[in-house]
Amino acid sequence: MPEPDRPLLQLRGITRVFRVGTETVHALNGVDLDVDRGEYVAIMGSSGSGKSTMMNVLGCLDQPTAGTYHLAGTAVSGMSSRALAEVRNARLGFIFQAFELMPRTAAWKNVALPLMYAEDGRRRGGQTPKTRAMSALEKVGLSDRAGHHPNQLSGGQKQRVAIARALVNHPKILFADEPTGNLDSRTTTEILELFGRLHGEGHTIVMVTHESDVAASAGRVIRMRDGVIDSDRSTDDDPVTAPFRRPVEAPAP
Repeated sequence: MPEPDRPLLQLRGITRVFRVGTETVHALNGVDLDVDRGEYVAIMGSSGSGKSTMMNVLGCLDQPTAGTYHLAGTAVSGMSSRALAEVRNARLGFIFQAFELMPRTAAWKNVALPLMYAEDGRRRGGQTPKTRAMSALEKVGLSDRAGHHPNQLSGGQKQRVAIARALVNHPKILFADEPTGNLDSRTTTEILELFGRLHGEGHTIVMVTHESDVAASAGRVIRMRDGVIDSDRSTDDDPVTAPFRRPVEAPAP
């Protein structure tokens, strides 16, 4: 039975080894990591540092070569591909740099897509997939674009649709892989403000980014190097992200 006091994400001794031709690549080298419920974590690192492989393992998109991974107290390392797919659909939400939307499909249908793969996808609590998709779009401020196709939306609107799709199944964790990489600075700020609001509502967020100003929106920054965690600090204590942190306003008396 899952232990309620365990971290939401727990890696112990995680390694991931790939064969590329005749070469052996050690993408992860014995990584230990805990992420608690309600945390907002940014993972950073140069190309080849292991940050994307770490995200894939955490998101159950890839299996480690060795080590153990517990998600909400349940051991997921070693699960079958089908079992991992069920975990991803039921517990996790994904947001990608390229949005990954179906081009000839209305926004609400893109949002409802994960429901088609769930056992109770047709209805939950008497709600149809469209009702649930519309609720998710309203949450990200885009219900008025529900009938628009992706080619009728701006980059920021596409990413809001993608965030709504990630939210539609009420996941335990949101995984965001370079979520602002295709956006201009103003739209980036808007998307990060949305992430901040979702985090304030209790969502756990794990984000991969190479931009320090984006990472500064999180509460914790993990830096990867050569397949290991090089540093793990609060963003206020990290020397690169700290200058980008916004001052916290004192509550009104």
